[in-house]
Amino acid sequence: MKKTIEEHAARFSHIAAEYDDSQDSDEYRACVSLVVHYVDPSPEDVVLDLGTGTGAIALALAPDAKRVVGRDISEGMLEQARTKAAEVGIENVEFGEGRFRDPNVGDEQVDIVVTNFAMHHLSDEEKREAIDVIADLGPRRFVLGDVMFFGTPDPDEPFYSPEVDDPATVGFLADALTDAGFVLTAVESVHEQVGVLVAERAPTADE
Repeated sequence: MKKTIEEHAARFSHIAAEYDDSQDSDEYRACVSLVVHYVDPSPEDVVLDLGTGTGAIALALAPDAKRVVGRDISEGMLEQARTKAAEVGIENVEFGEGRFRDPNVGDEQVDIVVTNFAMHHLSDEEKREAIDVIADLGPRRFVLGDVMFFGTPDPDEPFYSPEVDDPATVGFLADALTDAGFVLTAVESVHEQVGVLVAERAPTADE
């Protein structure tokens, strides 16, 4: 991680009020659409949204899910998410502090985990640790939308901010998911530096 968790939290709290307006690229909107499509919760599903930010993904999923748990490191972003939920009357969401490697969900059963445009702040080693933690929660599906490299990125036209972001290659992420016991079921390239990976829990021998 190129900055500490506290530095990232402060940075996002500072821009929380303007964050939604700043996410106006075609690639970001396409990524959100694909992520929501692939999560596809049922009315019995509890969904964990890691790096929930202002709650865009969580609130989009809530009408179809039993419950959505949004976790983020930035209290400013969480305040925005809670305000948006109250404004539209969505009550089956709960927003609180949580991290990729410490999601803060207690003993709650999590059926689906989703994250969008957040994991790229972690180093590759930290991403592996986060994916292992997510696997240990026992979800049947993990949907990852993020900045990721499908090839060699053009250093003159990065989709990300090199001073604060640390994207991984698609191959690295695929290997980490497989090593954690997932099976990769979909790979969507939105841009050579943006994509969506969908992973399902691999069946055990007893299943």
